[in-house]
Amino acid sequence: MVIQNGQKDAALPEGLDVIIDAVLERNARHPVLLDLRELSDATDWFLIASGDSDTHSRAIADNVLERAKRHGERPSGVEGKGSAAWILLDFIDVVVHIFQPRVREFYRLEELWGDAPATTITDAPQEE
Repeated sequence: MVIQNGQKDAALPEGLDVIIDAVLERNARHPVLLDLRELSDATDWFLIASGDSDTHSRAIADNVLERAKRHGERPSGVEGKGSAAWILLDFIDVVVHIFQPRVREFYRLEELWGDAPATTITDAPQEE
């Protein structure tokens, strides 16, 4: 789960927990949650993570989509699964970005949204 100053953030929406666990289940690399609620009208959260390969990135995305579906959540848009260099899953309030490391380094979303409070996700996924 999300660790921030040693404690789970109680302000997270319920569906976000499912998405975070799904990313962690597929061993996403360096997951970071950006809180955009005070900075953007387009979305409330960015979840940014990396996959080691096209196959790994697609596995992360597929797990997020499957777990979200089981909890009644469907994305309004899915982009980039074909090339898997940057996969975007748009759940309106939460946008999941799954990058290849070189692409993540190039676009540097964490720096672009540097004013957003960032939370490193460090704990193991929860069982359903």
